[in-house]
Amino acid sequence: MSVIPFDQREGTIWFDGAMVPWREAKIHVLSHGLHYGSSVFEGERAYGGRIFKSREHSERLRRSAQLLDFEIPYSVDQIEAAKAHVLATSGLQDAYLRPVAWRGSEMMGVAAQNNTIHLAIAAWEWPSYFDPATKMKGIRLDIADYRRPDPRTAPSTSKAAGLYMICTISKHRAENKGYADALMFDWEDYVAECTGANVFFIADGAIHTPQADRFLNGITRQTVIELAKRRGIEVIERRIRPEEMTGFSECFITGSAAEVTPVSEIGPYRFTPGALTKTLMDDYLAEVQPRAVAA
Repeated sequence: MSVIPFDQREGTIWFDGAMVPWREAKIHVLSHGLHYGSSVFEGERAYGGRIFKSREHSERLRRSAQLLDFEIPYSVDQIEAAKAHVLATSGLQDAYLRPVAWRGSEMMGVAAQNNTIHLAIAAWEWPSYFDPATKMKGIRLDIADYRRPDPRTAPSTSKAAGLYMICTISKHRAENKGYADALMFDWEDYVAECTGANVFFIADGAIHTPQADRFLNGITRQTVIELAKRRGIEVIERRIRPEEMTGFSECFITGSAAEVTPVSEIGPYRFTPGALTKTLMDDYLAEVQPRAVAA
């Protein structure tokens, strides 16, 4: 992966309706989104020149903004066209895309009713989120100190930038201890999600996953559940206590960046990546690849 800082890369970024040189896609230091977290974003992948579930991501971006009480001044169709243009302009077939919307700099204070809402979209090459060799063996997760917040205290179903503050802290702490990531519990100490991915467990041929009403219901999560059901695999969405992890044989996480990644360890709990996880990894890769159009 390139070590070039993101503000020093070459290319173009879609910024408020126009393509601008990558290095010139800047905002003022007194932007509300920077100071108060009034920002939402999406993480998407393109495979073979096609953005996987692009429209679902664009729709969620607008919903996330509405949950933060602002309206993105572009329709879903306009966002779709902009993303397609960004991908085509990048020259990449396989890419990661990052749309981000935020409140601007007209007002600097908690209230910012009249601030301009900005939207930018960038695309770059981003290989597998985890090292491929490590990924097949199963990654190691720590258990985070911070909890996902009670939905009564934050808009937990929004992909809001501010909700990721404790995720960054938790992932850094995990990495500093030699882990790849961290599993987070919710405020009632049920299993919730990782810092940027949803989590699944397997026991006796059935899949168990936390009910996604207290954190983001990932688009990749929904896709994997659909793939499992196509195969007739039982998927149980429920509250999961940490001690229940002792009884699960396999574990994997899902996300646009992580895709489907096996897990071998979560704190004191151990798992062995097996056939069912491998099947869902293969099914997901087949699902995201563009299909040939019959003549």
